[in-house]
Amino acid sequence: MSSSTLTVNNLAARVTGRAKRGTEAGRKLSLGRQLLLQAILLFIAFTVIFPILWIVTLSLDPRNLSRPVDLKLIPTGASLQAYQDVIRQPTNNKISFLGLTLNSLKLAAGTATASVLVGVLAAYSFSRFRFRGREGLMLGVVTVLMLPSIASLPALFVLLNRFQFQNPDTHKVIFNLRDSLWGVGMAMTSGMLPFAIWNLKGFLDTIPKELEEAAIIDGASPNDVFVRIILPLALPALAVTAFLGFMSGWTEFALSWQFLTKVQDHTLMMELYNMVGQYAGNTPWSKFAAMSLLVSLPVSLVYLLLQRWIVGGLTLGGVKG
Repeated sequence: MSSSTLTVNNLAARVTGRAKRGTEAGRKLSLGRQLLLQAILLFIAFTVIFPILWIVTLSLDPRNLSRPVDLKLIPTGASLQAYQDVIRQPTNNKISFLGLTLNSLKLAAGTATASVLVGVLAAYSFSRFRFRGREGLMLGVVTVLMLPSIASLPALFVLLNRFQFQNPDTHKVIFNLRDSLWGVGMAMTSGMLPFAIWNLKGFLDTIPKELEEAAIIDGASPNDVFVRIILPLALPALAVTAFLGFMSGWTEFALSWQFLTKVQDHTLMMELYNMVGQYAGNTPWSKFAAMSLLVSLPVSLVYLLLQRWIVGGLTLGGVKG
C-alpha cells in the first residue's frame, strides 16, 4: 500500500471521527496510555453511576429511613412499597400521582409545541428576509438568551397577575392568569423561545436557498415552499427543539412554585419538593427517592432513545449565526 493511500485513510478517519481501536488521530497508543485512559473513563463512569445506584437502593429500602446513615448498597428485604405509596398518594395534598403527571405533561407538551411553532416562524423570518430592525431584534434574542430565566420572574409575575376576571356582582376573582397552568405555560414559553429561535435559525441558514428558488420557478407559493420544503428539511432541528422544550417544561419548578397556589394545579416537581420536611430528619427518604426516579424516568428514557439526533441537531444548528 502506497504512502498516499495511507495518508488518505488517516485523513478520512480524522474527518469521520472513526480511528482504529488503540489509536489517536491515526497514531497507535501505547499500552500504558490506553490503560490510563480506560482508568480515567471508569472513574468518571463510577462518579456518575454511583449516586444513581444509591438513590435506587434508597427507594428499595423497606425501612423508609428518615436518616439514611446506615444504608447498604443491597438493602435487606428490598421491596417496592415506596413506589406503591408514591403512586397511590405522593404527599398529604389531595392530588394523585396521575393528576400531577397530567399537569406536568400539559406544561411540558404546551411549552414544546408553542416554542416550536412560534420559534420556527421567527427563525425563518430572520434567516430568509431582510427587514428594518432585523439586527437589533437578533441582538435582543441573544441578550435574553444570555440572561438566566429566573431573572424575568418578578416581571412575569406582575404582568400575568394583571389578567384577571372578576364576578361583576361580588367582585370576586374568577380567573387569574398568573395562578393557572396557562399562565405558567406562557411564562415558560417566553423563556424557551430565545433558544428555539437561535437554534432553528442556525439550522435554517444551512438549507440552500436554491431549493426555494427552484420551487418558486415551478409554481410553488411561499406557503408551499415553507410547508413542503423547509419544514421537512428542518425536521431534525424541530425535533431537538421540541424535546428540549418538553424537558424544560417537565422539570420546571421555580415559576410553578411562585405562581400556582391551587393544589389541583400542582406539578410533579412541586410535590417532590413538598416531600422534603423542614429538616432532613423529617423527610421520608425512601418515598422521596422513589418519587425522584419516577419523575426522571420518562425524560431519561426519551433522551437515551433520541440522544443521537439531539447531539446531531444541536451541532447542525450551531454552525451559522
